[in-house]
Amino acid sequence: MAFDLDDPLVHMSAVELSRKLSSREISSEEVARAHLDRIVTLDGKVGAFVAVHRGEALTAARKADEARARGDATGPLFGVPVTVKENLDFEGRAATLGIVARRNHRASRDATIVKGLKSAGAIILGQTNVPQLLLSHETRNPLYGATVNVWSHAHAPGGSSGGEASAIAAGFTPLGVGSDIGGSIRVPAGWSGITGIKPTLDRWPTRGSNGGMPGQEVIRAQIGPMARSVDDLMLLLQGVDLVALAADDPALVPMPFRSLDDVDVKSLRVGFYVEDGFVTPSHAVARAVVEAAQALEGRVAAVRPFAPPSTREALGLYFALMSADGGRTAFGQLDGSPGEPTLAPLQRMARMPNAARLALARALRAIGQERPAFILGQLGEKSVEVLWQLTRRARAYRYELVRAMQEAGVDVLLSPLHSTPAVPHTKSAQFQIAGSHSMLYNLVQFPAGVVPITQVRADEARRAPGGDRFDGVARQVDEASAGLPVGVQLSAPPFADERVLAVMRELERAFAGRAPHTPRAPT
Repeated sequence: MAFDLDDPLVHMSAVELSRKLSSREISSEEVARAHLDRIVTLDGKVGAFVAVHRGEALTAARKADEARARGDATGPLFGVPVTVKENLDFEGRAATLGIVARRNHRASRDATIVKGLKSAGAIILGQTNVPQLLLSHETRNPLYGATVNVWSHAHAPGGSSGGEASAIAAGFTPLGVGSDIGGSIRVPAGWSGITGIKPTLDRWPTRGSNGGMPGQEVIRAQIGPMARSVDDLMLLLQGVDLVALAADDPALVPMPFRSLDDVDVKSLRVGFYVEDGFVTPSHAVARAVVEAAQALEGRVAAVRPFAPPSTREALGLYFALMSADGGRTAFGQLDGSPGEPTLAPLQRMARMPNAARLALARALRAIGQERPAFILGQLGEKSVEVLWQLTRRARAYRYELVRAMQEAGVDVLLSPLHSTPAVPHTKSAQFQIAGSHSMLYNLVQFPAGVVPITQVRADEARRAPGGDRFDGVARQVDEASAGLPVGVQLSAPPFADERVLAVMRELERAFAGRAPHTPRAPT
């Protein structure tokens, strides 16, 4: 197949594609074909897709062109390509979550966001890969294999929206839809050099999003957009009709996203922090946060240090709540199906009898492994009474964090999204604690987004010797990290999504030319 690697259509932003489609400078069919040709030519090296809807996409693109010729095209997404994460219901197709036994469980209806994309005239190119059960910051499973990071094939792209991140970073699509319950949009975006946001809970539709722990409602996954720029995120956020979609997803708040130009950025006060008390951030991660804080000076009303309260309690609550059934719901789905080896340690810890688990935690603490002991002590099955107590404490912590921000006089928080850059394949197996920075904002259900800032310098690919098991893994990650992208995280209290996005855009402008925003051809 003849394919132009430098085809300008796959290098354009979604905003530019939308504008050129609207003016009929280009057609939807040629845009879709350019992206589909890039996928078939290059995705064999990446593994981003589990299904490419070539025939359906080209048919939809031709119909979009015909509608535009008649004057029937409406909305900014009309004719623009997009991809969706595999866990979202797609009528007639299976949301497998990487589980072999689910491959014939075909959805009877589209997820609400898929309906919204179709109604808006977007061209859905295909579905992207996920980690098994969506429970890893790597994207690999026994059904579809592993997805690689387009910056380094030896590294993971993050998870669980890692297929989306790699597809966008590789120029296979300008827009993607992921979901996030523990950094699952933000970590892949940061590790892949793109941008993404987890909106406030139910600010975007979630009906039809499948997770590894159905029925676990204390910490809920939220669907959100991923792209190569903040303006493209806004195109997707504003391009679907949230008021109309609320009829299909009753939990959805019918609250359309406002223009970022309506946000008075210069009045905002930003609090920043580098450490949260768990894994010491890599040198490049710390530098990215500091440089982002410096870049905001003069662009916002104030930039000041901030210390989130009780982070140890917050992370303990996250792990305690997510494991409250002893892993039965998630890992019970694997009966008769091969499991992903990187999940095996988590499965063993979750299913360990409480007495044995607590005894092991005491033993670890006795030999100086305090953090592994702490995490182990949070896991395991709880009674309903304990679950309710944990739920009450989780809600109280959200109020505590909001109060701390108010008392410190800050409107937006700037922080790492993960303690390290992208991990080499299989290194995430016992490194979940390093995702504490992103997990915090799932616990409190704040909107939180990521924007690329820099890359790891050669002299930053190191870490001091010593420490516990987590420090040992972090050291191995750092030693292999030179050249990888590094992003930062922005967050704010619920329904301040536009505030987060506006500060993300300011940082994007401040680092224009220094941070990655163009597609990378995998080698």
